[in-house]
Amino acid sequence: MSRAVALLAGALAALLQSAGSLKTAPPFVALPFDIALVALLMLLPLLVLLAVPPRWAVEPTLALPMAAAALLALWLIVAGSWTVSRSVAAAKLPEVVLAAPVMLAAGLLVGAEPRARAALAATSVLIGLGLVLLIAQGVAAGPAALLTGGEARLHHQLAGLALATAAGLAALRLTEARGAMRAVWLTLVLALAAAALIPGGRIALIALGLGVALAPALRFVLEGRTVAAAGWIAACGVALGLAVLILALHPAEAQGLRTLRRLTVEVAGLEARLGLWSAALAWAGDAAPIGLGPGGFSIAAGHGERRGLYPHNHALEALAEAGLPGLLLWLGAFGGGLVVARRAMRRVAPRRAAEIAAMVLPVALTVMVSTDLGNRMAWFALGLALSLGVVARDARGDVARDAGGDDLRDARDV
Repeated sequence: MSRAVALLAGALAALLQSAGSLKTAPPFVALPFDIALVALLMLLPLLVLLAVPPRWAVEPTLALPMAAAALLALWLIVAGSWTVSRSVAAAKLPEVVLAAPVMLAAGLLVGAEPRARAALAATSVLIGLGLVLLIAQGVAAGPAALLTGGEARLHHQLAGLALATAAGLAALRLTEARGAMRAVWLTLVLALAAAALIPGGRIALIALGLGVALAPALRFVLEGRTVAAAGWIAACGVALGLAVLILALHPAEAQGLRTLRRLTVEVAGLEARLGLWSAALAWAGDAAPIGLGPGGFSIAAGHGERRGLYPHNHALEALAEAGLPGLLLWLGAFGGGLVVARRAMRRVAPRRAAEIAAMVLPVALTVMVSTDLGNRMAWFALGLALSLGVVARDARGDVARDAGGDDLRDARDV
């Protein structure tokens, strides 16, 4: 497999994962094509090329989450036979049954191939930088230019997720950098954090802080440098304290930060989620053990065929709409993915594990408070987590290398 194929596959995967934030940004909203669809169509043949040539070493434990993901899709098809929903079920089922396996495979293959993974991380950082520039341009033109205006409105959650992912990866580069490059990466991390205060994504801002603190700390811990990990987390805590102090000393400017305002003042979103979670639990009990069927929750809760009023929690959605079998299969897929990643990260190179953590963490937090089972980003993130249990070997059977060294700490482990 050529280097160009791997690099292009990684770049396209990053574009596909962040397409939602880009296609709602003012420069791209008027494009005559869908960025996500074009990226997917270009990525598909590359995934085939990515899968065939290497000799993959696969952890046997991947079988459980992979099988659970496949069975969850099949069970949702069965559950579709008793749902009262038509339009929501018709939209959600193809995403879970057709798109989700492709996205899971994309995350698995791109995350396992060193050059593709490097391109994925680098492109994710570049996308984050691009959003910083767009947000800065919007702030200079006035808040309305960026955050209002129908289709030209930058989506707060999706933009925040892209910024959070880029910040976690940039923080990793900061801890690796030497000399003047430290200042460059530090400036980028601060710029990404500042930009995340503007669009309004609360969970994304929290994910950004956790990613910046935990991804480098994970790398230090896996390298056996626990003191460095503690020092890094302490430094992040000091930086957070300074940021809070600066905002407290400038209340007028802080009022214009939409994310901060939604996080500290506007509690309607949290109250709405609590109501949806309570309703999901109630209807899960009433429809036990088989659930309401795909898309059935919003109708049962009295909201009609409105996909946006899903339970806002993957596990609760699986329980309410797919019953106990759906919840168990969801736990097998996503919970099993967490177990596989946790077990495998001690066997792969620390940098690789930390990069995957930086890219998975923002999405993992999001699926617990937002997005539904049809969201492609969640399945791509699951694939990335599972990729820690896969190692690519070259034609001689040697472990493939990337810029961070061997993919494995010791090739004899696999």
